[in-house]
Amino acid sequence: MDVVDQMKSSMGMNGLLNITIVLMCIGCSWWALQELQLDKMLKRPRSPQSKLLQIFLSIALGYQVAKFIIDYFQWSTWLPGMF
Repeated sequence: MDVVDQMKSSMGMNGLLNITIVLMCIGCSWWALQELQLDKMLKRPRSPQSKLLQIFLSIALGYQVAKFIIDYFQWSTWLPGMF
């Protein structure tokens, strides 16, 4: 296996790991948002628009949490370079 194949394999595994982390965080944010009482803030809480809003909120929140986790792991791999 040459260097290019190793880099492609490493990038593929990194991409798969990042996708998995993002999807898990979106799922966790969906689960956590179930505790909010959005029905008190929305006109029609059972409407398709309110469900879509909840989906968008969970995607936005989950992506931000996942981005933080991914960045944190990346930063921690850079730390040995300091010493």
